[in-house]
Amino acid sequence: MSVLREWDSFYVIVGSAAGALIGLQFVVMTLIADRPMPGMSEAGRAFATPTVVHFSASLLVGALVRVPWPGSAFLLGAVGVTGVSGLIYLSVVVLRMLHQHFYGPDMEDLTFHVFLPLASYGLLVLSSVFGVRHFDLALFGIGGATLLLLFIGIHNAWDAVAYHVYVQRTKQTGTS
Repeated sequence: MSVLREWDSFYVIVGSAAGALIGLQFVVMTLIADRPMPGMSEAGRAFATPTVVHFSASLLVGALVRVPWPGSAFLLGAVGVTGVSGLIYLSVVVLRMLHQHFYGPDMEDLTFHVFLPLASYGLLVLSSVFGVRHFDLALFGIGGATLLLLFIGIHNAWDAVAYHVYVQRTKQTGTS
C-alpha cells in the first residue's frame, strides 16, 4: 500500500492537531468548571463531549491510516467501523440535545453539531465501501472527512468558549 506513503504528512499534521486540541479542550473545560450552573452537565454531554469525540475520531483515523495493514481491506474496514460508530454516537448526541433544556440550539449549532458530523461520518462509511474498487480515490474521501471532523471540533470548541465567556459570564456578573 505504497499509496498511503503519499498521505503521511497529511495525517501527521491532522493527527497531531487533533491530539493537541483534545488537550486544549480539557484545559478549557477545567477553567469553565469553576462556576457550574443547573442543567450545564446535560448541555455539556450534548455539546462539549461530542467535540472531544470528533477530535478523537480525527486522531483515530490518522492513526489507522498509518497502521501497516496487510491489505487495504483492513484499513477500509477499520475506517468503515469508525464511521458507523460515529453515526451511532451522533444519534445519541441528537437525543441528548433534544432532552437538555439548558441551551436551545440555533441553525449554526445544528449545522456544526448534527449536519456536518453526519456528513463526515457518512463520508467515512461511503469511502470505505467505495474504496473496495477505487482505493486511491477513497483516500480523498477519508482525508476530507477527517479534516472536516477536525474543523468541526475547532469551531465547536471556540463556540463553547465564546458562549461561556460572552454569554454566561455576562449573565453571572449582570453586565452587558
